[in-house]
Amino acid sequence: MQLRKWLRILHRDIGYICTGLTVIYAISGIAVNHTHDWNPNYSKETIQSKITPVKDSIVDIKATSLKILSELGEKGQYKNSYQPDPENLQIFAEGNTINVNLPKGEVTQEKIKNRPILKASNFLHLNSAKKAWTWIADIFALSLAFLAISGLFMIKGKKGIRGRGAWLAALGFAIPLLFLLLYYF
Repeated sequence: MQLRKWLRILHRDIGYICTGLTVIYAISGIAVNHTHDWNPNYSKETIQSKITPVKDSIVDIKATSLKILSELGEKGQYKNSYQPDPENLQIFAEGNTINVNLPKGEVTQEKIKNRPILKASNFLHLNSAKKAWTWIADIFALSLAFLAISGLFMIKGKKGIRGRGAWLAALGFAIPLLFLLLYYF
């Protein structure tokens, strides 16, 4: 009797503590499960525009690049540039890759922006911080295990672990096992 009371108390309180982490991990988990469809950390915007064509051959790539950045109104810090061929110039600025067809003045920009909430969630979920966060993640994992196991013993009778609960718990183990069997064999 006393054990079941303490299980309920601990299950409730640990469950409340785990709520925020569970939501963060759930959102991040869905995001990283679909990385083949999109980048959950960054959004990419492609912008087409025109500048004054550059007719002459470039003598100073950096000076020409800075002039083009100014004409585009680019605020990101200039990083580097190179000219793969006589007609094209590629400029790298913070958060922006700019491809310029010099004689035509055609510009294609690929601007990258952080997805602040998702990037932070993924940072935690994938344990990119290491060290201190590993302890928090391990405690969270143990807390989830405790919630799962203590939940098995909270309800008595035919709806508890001696009845329907046993079948549902078995199903919870069977789903990943069945998937693995189908996937590998």
